[in-house]
Amino acid sequence: MGANEQGANATSGRWLTIPRTLCFIFNGDDVLLMKRSPHRRVFPNCYNGVGGHIERDEDPYTGVLREIREETNLEVRNLRLRAIHNIDVGHETGILLFVFTAEATSREFRHDSDEGTLHWIARRKILDLELVEDLPYILPRIFAMADDAPPYFAHVSYDANDQIQISFHGG
Repeated sequence: MGANEQGANATSGRWLTIPRTLCFIFNGDDVLLMKRSPHRRVFPNCYNGVGGHIERDEDPYTGVLREIREETNLEVRNLRLRAIHNIDVGHETGILLFVFTAEATSREFRHDSDEGTLHWIARRKILDLELVEDLPYILPRIFAMADDAPPYFAHVSYDANDQIQISFHGG
């Protein structure tokens, strides 16, 4: 079956997703989080992991490695897929988020990003920060995962009051 027979052009009436990555990088008991710049359109001044959009010529693994290099310049090991989130924000397109963890081989990261500022945060203090809205739900799950645990799946949506709703499956 060739490229034209894959059905990728049958988009009429279909819900489409934008692929993105998110990675939580560990060093000892600390996690590297980015405090997003105040001028960012999405989640300004909130802490999040490292990540971004997957480019056309990338798979999720390659995309997250590129984002880690661009945003931190860190070398990582033990990069693991931990979750796949299907995020419905109530529009014609949603987000398919591939969540990873990795271990940093050093604590020295790049400091020059207009995306935000990077900070090593102790795990026990993370929930005290102003986090991107889904992190209080997913980080405890990520922290509790065994090294060899399979990824979990989540569906994320918003109720009539624009409050986040997450259902977890597997993993």
